[in-house]
Amino acid sequence: MIKDKKTHGIDISKAVFDVYSEASGLLQYHNDEKGFKLLLKALPTGALVVMEATGYYHYRLSQFLYHNGVLVSVVNPLSVKRFIQMKLAKVKTDKSDAKAIYDYGQMNEVPLYNALTDVQSECLQLFSLLDSYVKKRTATKNKLKGEEVLGKPSKTVYTSLKRDLRHLDKEIAMLETRLLDLVKQEQQEQLTLLQTIPGIGMKTALFLIVVTDGFKKFETASQLCSYVGITPTIRISGSSVRGRSRISKVGNKKLRNLVFLAAFSAYRYNAACKALFDRLVAKGKSKKLALIAVANKLLKQAFAIAKSGLPYDENFVSKLA
Repeated sequence: MIKDKKTHGIDISKAVFDVYSEASGLLQYHNDEKGFKLLLKALPTGALVVMEATGYYHYRLSQFLYHNGVLVSVVNPLSVKRFIQMKLAKVKTDKSDAKAIYDYGQMNEVPLYNALTDVQSECLQLFSLLDSYVKKRTATKNKLKGEEVLGKPSKTVYTSLKRDLRHLDKEIAMLETRLLDLVKQEQQEQLTLLQTIPGIGMKTALFLIVVTDGFKKFETASQLCSYVGITPTIRISGSSVRGRSRISKVGNKKLRNLVFLAAFSAYRYNAACKALFDRLVAKGKSKKLALIAVANKLLKQAFAIAKSGLPYDENFVSKLA
């Protein structure tokens, strides 16, 4: 934790961002270059700026402050939300959000932000657009099937949908090629090593490398699992309240979804993951909980492989994961 920090909590939206600090109270700036510069001028030396991860909205400001020598921490919105709930706060406004983020930064050990490299930044943008195009392609395919069910689909509609599908396939292939080229520039060896793990394919390996900065952001596998939010949470209170175990959703949603999907393949073809799945199901655990455990183990295997620099070996990985 940073001692004697001059904390500033920021709640950011598309048009403006609110800044709260003990010294200056609440201030508001436009979410643009001019607003960034005004904030920079107002910040005292040694200030720590805490903001929530809000996609594109926080990215520009966090990068700007970082490159101007300001300490920045980008925290998980769900963590702040739970912090507010713990305080039983009943007021929900941008002003109260900025104050809540300030309080969160004061009372918790927040991680310092490291600016993304140009390659990381472009890779994340590519993944975001890819995800959008893949969803659109699925919707277009479903629409085509729906038209075919009619028996006599409109030729104009059918041709248009086919043309749209071909365009999406072309764009997706182009984005995937660019993404692969970027990662290969810096992490070709790690990309190859991760794919030796049964269950981890190209897409999951690519995203793991991008969001973890080649696994440099984490010192332990447990930290990685917590970041992804793939650890199970247990709900037990006294002797009467026993809720279902479920996946923790504090973490990187996109990566969590990819790893969870990879677990379906891993529990069939990855010996250590299959043994874990079978053992948990035999104990009466639900298949969903067993898959969460498999996803967790898969991440630990990926961490072990990335840190060792060695290809997947069943005996070696089992000792570390």
